[in-house]
Amino acid sequence: MSMEKRSFLTSPTQIETNTFAERIFSLGEEGAFTVLAKAKKLESQGKSIIHLEIGEPDFDTPANIKQAAIASIQAGETHYTPSAGLMELRSAVAEYVSKTRGITVYPEEVMIAPGAKPLIFFAIMALVDSGDEVILPTPAYPTYESVIRLAGGIPVFLPLREQENFRFNWKELEKKITPKTKMLILNSPHNPTGGTLTAEDMEEVAFLSQKHGFFVLSDEIYSRIVYDTPFTSYFVSEKIKPQTILVDGFSKTYAMTGWRLGFGVMPKPLVDAMVKLTNNSTACTCTFVQKAGIEALQGPQDEVEKMIAEFKRRRDFFIKGLNEIPGFRCVMPGGAFYAFPNITGTGMKSQELSARLLEKAGVACLSGTAFGTHGEGYLRFSYANSIENLKDALEKIKEFLS
Repeated sequence: MSMEKRSFLTSPTQIETNTFAERIFSLGEEGAFTVLAKAKKLESQGKSIIHLEIGEPDFDTPANIKQAAIASIQAGETHYTPSAGLMELRSAVAEYVSKTRGITVYPEEVMIAPGAKPLIFFAIMALVDSGDEVILPTPAYPTYESVIRLAGGIPVFLPLREQENFRFNWKELEKKITPKTKMLILNSPHNPTGGTLTAEDMEEVAFLSQKHGFFVLSDEIYSRIVYDTPFTSYFVSEKIKPQTILVDGFSKTYAMTGWRLGFGVMPKPLVDAMVKLTNNSTACTCTFVQKAGIEALQGPQDEVEKMIAEFKRRRDFFIKGLNEIPGFRCVMPGGAFYAFPNITGTGMKSQELSARLLEKAGVACLSGTAFGTHGEGYLRFSYANSIENLKDALEKIKEFLS
């Protein structure tokens, strides 16, 4: 008996948006990757582009870290690890955080993940229920708002203002706290502004967290990239540990963005909850990448110091140049590698100017609105690029505006 030949009625690429689960529409996109794709397309058409849109160091991962990963692969360390991470790396992180933050951290309070972003995702998913409120800065890294909405939470925005050097206004913060406040998100040094919070700021947050009983997620991924004053962590006291999630990682400090390696410090019950989320998603973090992370923390730090010194040199040069462009003004960022100039003097909206700089001047940057509506009137430039390219970019911007 011959089987009747079947024919497909529709192409598998034809799918209506109403097919998707509603939750997918709560997720936004990260503007840097969208602009990067547009810039790459222009490059493929023969246009020269200066890339100041993507937030990653332009340096190579230090050689000792790469060698540690290679040695691990050659030793056959290419299999599963515990979902919370190798105990050897968790111990190294506990020692590192204890030393750099001045508190006692135990390995059992450490969670390893494939990047800092999953830790933000898992922490919000583990703690925020439908209807819970989460206070977050604006402008801000867009993943925060996306994941809050995905969890069914309600984002409550706290504006960061140029005239306050993009720090929190504490009176305004306290007014936004309600009985539904479940979490506050901190990010210092801050993406996209480069602003940094002070010890006084951190103590005020800690007081409010204790008074009102909400969690604080402190994203400290740029903790080592500071310039004029020492880094101030949110971990101001042992007393706040039960309500604190610290997120940090290797991407920015060690130029390891593609390695995908992050760590979190939090109460052990939250580690256990996040292990469940890991079990059901990423399973674990790559073994030999974790071995490289141990070397990063315990090995020489000379290359890191050189990188930070070069970022400072670039910052000083680029901010000075931006402030010489008619219609621009830019406060000096205290950390990270971003400039966030006010461009209202040009008479153009952020999205319009960023698009025209890419298409007409060949300078890729981000609209401030990629970080929320309070980013209107600003652009974000990453100065993780050579002095030569930064100089060229400044000249192209001046020429375009003239």
